[in-house]
Formats: sequence, C-alpha cells, structure tokens
Amino acid sequence: MDKKTMNEHDGDRQFMQLAIEQARKAEDDGDVPIGAVIVCDSKIIGKACNQRELLNDPTAHAEIIALTQAAAALDTWRLAGCTVYVTLEPCCMCAGALVLARIDRLVFGCEDPKAGACGSLYNIVQDDRLNHRVETAGGLLAHECGELLRQFFSARRSGAEDNV
Repeated sequence: MDKKTMNEHDGDRQFMQLAIEQARKAEDDGDVPIGAVIVCDSKIIGKACNQRELLNDPTAHAEIIALTQAAAALDTWRLAGCTVYVTLEPCCMCAGALVLARIDRLVFGCEDPKAGACGSLYNIVQDDRLNHRVETAGGLLAHECGELLRQFFSARRSGAEDNV
C-alpha cells in the first residue's frame, strides 16, 4: 500500500480508484491507460479516459475531456473549488488547462519524468508567473497507476516484435 501523500484528503483514494477504472477503459480501446475524475463538493462532475486513438484527436487526453464535462456540469469554465484526480502526472497541455480552468487541487498517481508538467519536468501548475496556482499532491496509488502503464507499453513492445 502506498504511503499517504503529503496533502491527502478524505476520499482521495476512492476518487483515484475511479480514475484507475477510467484508465482501464482507455486500455480496452487501445489507448494509453490514463484516467481522470473531477470532483466538486464530494460529487463527481467529470470523468474520462484518454480517447486519442478513438477520436483521432491529439487533444483528447483524459484531463481535457473531464474538464469539458465539469464545465458543462457547473455551467461555467471557472472550476474553482474542484479537485482533479488523474492517474499520470499531467502534460504541458493538460497542466495549462488546469491553470486556465482555475482548478483548486490536483491529485495524481505516478510521475511522468518524460513529459510531466506538474513537478517532474516542468511545474506549470505552480508557476508564480501565471495568474493561478494549483495545489498539487502526487504519488497517490502510484504503484498501481504506474503498473497499468508499464503493462500497456510492455504489451505494445512485445506485440510490435511479434509483427516483425
């Protein structure tokens, strides 16, 4: 079992488990298994998985789709008071969207040392030069989130070798 993250709140593990369920849906569709859930006042207002392959859309990341759902649910683009749970540290595009949406809090599973923009490679969500900063807690259920990705890419690599 993972250690508690530094800023873990009640319900964080439950919501991250739901994000992991979303990630598994992406994998079922042949996409990178990343899932996101957005919560406001303990209510889920957005949940999605990566859909880049399904939609042939480079912007169809789990976070972006969930943000669109959350904005529709609240009837505003300003998502103050909301928490985003995502299985992988968001990329530059998604981190920027979280800032622009005025998200209060981000909880992510595993770090992304190659593209992470919430502390690993960049830290867009807490950049003092921007007009909003997002409270961030990483590492919640990191092993489980990372294992989904490792298995997915391992299967892809072995499948590619089988086709040679």
